[in-house]
Amino acid sequence: MIEVKNISKSYGTTKAVRDISFRVEKGDVLGFLGPNGAGKSTTMRILTCYLTADSGTASISGFDIFTNPLEVRKRIGYLPENNPLYMEMGVLEHLKFIARMRKIPGQSVKTKIEQVMDICGLEEIISKDISELSKGFRQRLGLAHALIHDPEVLILDEPTIGLDPYQIIEIRNLIKSIGREKTVILSSHILPEVSATCDRVLIINRGEIVGSGTPLELASIAQGGQKIIAGIRGPFEEIISKLKKMEKLSDIKHLGENNGINQFELSSKSAADLSEEVFFLVAGSGWSLTELFRKTINLEEVFLDLTTKEARGKPG
Repeated sequence: MIEVKNISKSYGTTKAVRDISFRVEKGDVLGFLGPNGAGKSTTMRILTCYLTADSGTASISGFDIFTNPLEVRKRIGYLPENNPLYMEMGVLEHLKFIARMRKIPGQSVKTKIEQVMDICGLEEIISKDISELSKGFRQRLGLAHALIHDPEVLILDEPTIGLDPYQIIEIRNLIKSIGREKTVILSSHILPEVSATCDRVLIINRGEIVGSGTPLELASIAQGGQKIIAGIRGPFEEIISKLKKMEKLSDIKHLGENNGINQFELSSKSAADLSEEVFFLVAGSGWSLTELFRKTINLEEVFLDLTTKEARGKPG
């Protein structure tokens, strides 16, 4: 659906995007996560044909963004960070105007407007002027603007910025609902935003992708592999000796002992899962297994770990 290969973009001496590549499959909701100034908006503006890259290639629905920009624009809906609404217009007037701009046939305009009104929950404000709307309803109208021509791909740049907590939840739920039908790229510097909304995440820092995958996969990368917590009742030295012989094990941490139960944090090599091997080791040794679960780190920890590693790798 979306394929990006080795895209770079500079503003003078500032390298905004550095040789990035990624794919987004049909039906994915991809989170583009990074701090302010990381290159998220630049990448989105390139994909939506608002900017031209210095090098690299990209295509959407099989159309090259550089050689077929009009075909690409027909297939995308774009909500930029600064919502492009005409404040002097009414809500219905604005939607009719966008429908004309999108060259929707006259006989279909009413149907299309009714569809986006229903999707975005605009019924109660359809007769109001845009200047009267809350920020939350303006974002809903911006989404309707982006959806009215029924695009295959939806690109949203910081869609909840400036909203209050209740409005944020509303917009998140709306995006997740839309994501069941369309391919969505969502950019944000807000970690819970991406965790709550997206199936897959790209972490970008200083114009480079420093992490890619599901939140669980990113946690494994950040940790250097999966970690599990095991509570084992048995002879301590024998437990340590047998655990060390596990081929997939990279590290053992003894977290403490309570009533004869020793708790361990076990780290695997790569993304290997140690749970089953630990279970059979304990059962075969005649010990007791009192707990066994995968340790997870949240997206904030992953983000800080990956961006800090990337920053340490750069000359100061």
